[in-house]
Amino acid sequence: MPNEQPARVAFDARRAQWLKGVLDLCVLGLIGNDTTYGYELAARFEHTGLGTIKGGTLYPRLTAMEKDGLLAAEWRPGDGGPGRKYYRVSDKGRALLAEGSIEWTTFAERVGELISAVPTH
Repeated sequence: MPNEQPARVAFDARRAQWLKGVLDLCVLGLIGNDTTYGYELAARFEHTGLGTIKGGTLYPRLTAMEKDGLLAAEWRPGDGGPGRKYYRVSDKGRALLAEGSIEWTTFAERVGELISAVPTH
């Protein structure tokens, strides 16, 4: 269908805008109890259906989250290539994730109730 492409672009733009507000929570949730590096984290975003997170968005957020004490990081040597910076969620990050997940769930439920009440025809 000819209108499908513009609709897809519009949806992707909305999804990117929504994600900006919860990117830190998503990063914390995707890392969880694991340690990971930026490229792998971007792949996890893609795999979950949240869309593509560009390096120009993800890496500055990881740096800011590390500076804010939400993530701890360490450099590890690469296997035959350059080293990688691995991230794990700090205690402060776990506390934010616990609090933020409750707040986000409440917010999303309220938005869902609001928009589902609007007739679609």
